[in-house]
Amino acid sequence: MKKILVVLTNTIKYLGTQQATGLWLGEATEFVDEVTKVGFSVDYVSPKGGFVPLDPRSFKYTDKSTMDIYSSPDFQQRALTNSLKPEEINPKDYLAIYYTGGHGVMWDFPTNQKLQQITNDIYQQGGFVTSVCHGIAGLLNVKDDSGNYLITGKKITGFTTTEEILAGKRKVVPFLNEDVAKLHGADFQKKRAYKEFAIQDGQLITGQNPFSARAVAKLLIKNKN
Repeated sequence: MKKILVVLTNTIKYLGTQQATGLWLGEATEFVDEVTKVGFSVDYVSPKGGFVPLDPRSFKYTDKSTMDIYSSPDFQQRALTNSLKPEEINPKDYLAIYYTGGHGVMWDFPTNQKLQQITNDIYQQGGFVTSVCHGIAGLLNVKDDSGNYLITGKKITGFTTTEEILAGKRKVVPFLNEDVAKLHGADFQKKRAYKEFAIQDGQLITGQNPFSARAVAKLLIKNKN
């Protein structure tokens, strides 16, 4: 089994505003580029399935590999147009789950119980639970079989409060990932704002910001090869 489940958002705009948001493109493509070139395959899922919007700002930070994947019919169809619904996922098919970011995830990742169950199932079967940037929102409320938060006592990272302020989105996000992670008992780690940083604690691998997707992928590859 060499399959990874990539989680994407369906949120089109910051709630209460007309500002566009969605998937931060590179957080999906850079990770996918790294894992597929060493033989892993990926499936794409979103809370509702179907259409996945893109954060227009993310196009400012693209490289050739990102544009190659974005241009591919496979990515356009399976990720952006026809992403799977959680009900269509069998956790036993996957060795890891990876939560991408983009501000949209702040609204549809934290409360999706079906994705939380998939995440815990993958974790309990020995798989890896991974995220980058705002994608940590998908991990915050996941509980293990004993009813404890999966992140309690674990070293993790994600988009920091400082980075949220620098991004100018502090007042429009529904919560701060760093605050909730600490509230749920995580040992939240961080480095300089907008610098690559990824950390592993057992089966959890997390990256701080949009520039950390490849680092998350490389840590995962290191463990599974």
